[in-house]
Amino acid sequence: MTGFTPPPYPYDRLDRLKPLAAGHEGGLVDLSIGTPWDPPPAEVVAALASSGTERGYPSSVGTPAFREAAAGWMRRRLGVDVPVADIAVCIGTKELVTAMPQWLRLRDPSRDTVLYPAVSYPSYEMGAVLAGCRAVAVDAEGGRFDAIDPADAARALCLWVNTPGNPTGGLTDLGAAAAWGRAHGVPVLSDECYVEFTWADRPRTILEHGPEGVVAVHSLSKRSNLAGLRAGFYAGDADLVHYLSEVRKHAGAMVPGPVQAAATVALGDDAHVDAQRERYAARLDMFREVLSGVGAKAEPPAGSFYLWAAAPGGDAWGLTAWLAKWGGVLVAPGDLYGAGGEGCVRVALVQPMERLQLVAERLRQAPEAAFTPA
Repeated sequence: MTGFTPPPYPYDRLDRLKPLAAGHEGGLVDLSIGTPWDPPPAEVVAALASSGTERGYPSSVGTPAFREAAAGWMRRRLGVDVPVADIAVCIGTKELVTAMPQWLRLRDPSRDTVLYPAVSYPSYEMGAVLAGCRAVAVDAEGGRFDAIDPADAARALCLWVNTPGNPTGGLTDLGAAAAWGRAHGVPVLSDECYVEFTWADRPRTILEHGPEGVVAVHSLSKRSNLAGLRAGFYAGDADLVHYLSEVRKHAGAMVPGPVQAAATVALGDDAHVDAQRERYAARLDMFREVLSGVGAKAEPPAGSFYLWAAAPGGDAWGLTAWLAKWGGVLVAPGDLYGAGGEGCVRVALVQPMERLQLVAERLRQAPEAAFTPA
């Protein structure tokens, strides 16, 4: 019998380098994944422990308080008014991203294609694979929606965009994406989990261009350092949000009650996010200089807390191994994010400044001043 064999999880490919980095005094400094390190607000942790919602089943669509907090946050931070009825919660946005193709294919079995950014987080492509769909990469950050093959557009279940983008930190023309989707009858799903860490422009959402045919996806993992709670929400097109919330209700997709209570508090507070922005901005500036010193150039990102650095000679895996050996630091080679990412590395500036300074000191003392490709 033959069937689906899961491919290696992308970040598992880095496991062989971890002992090399961990051998340094002070241990491994892991900048390969975007796991927040900084603490969430104390008020959020207190709400998690005191909600009194542990015994009952939580609302799948989300508590009124959570949804109202999400609407208030979008109004304050993004300048859009979204009816609470057009907002629903999800168990972290990665769960929604990977499950979306199967829900949409149930809605329209005549379509079987997921369009996604060519250089992007692996879950957009993997969601298509897990649903038995075609995954077709497009130049989303470049705004080349007119270059999408009409045959692919005719079969498309959805178009994913991600802005600010992971891994490159680039920004997408969301107005152009929404217009293309409406012209072709394709839902546009905008993953905006890094929106409050936009540096080159004000924070933008696809919902600025109207809700018809579009859904914005938001997460508390990055803005509030709550990746472990798995709390997010989606908002936009009334029919699509209603359909998704109903089918997910049948699937038993429920954010735990205490998590919803904590998320409500987090969405009501902007001060902790502003403080986090300052931390990330300082780390990005500092580590750009570290990378430049070893021959890897990274431009300031337009958004996110990642540096996307060109490896000398295009040898991204060689640079990754070199940094692990001499700096005790783990970064992510760009091909983990698609073939278009080859030749670059992604560095997640999630560790505190003292850990980044430790890497810088190790590299200053390394016998090799800079990385030289083989």
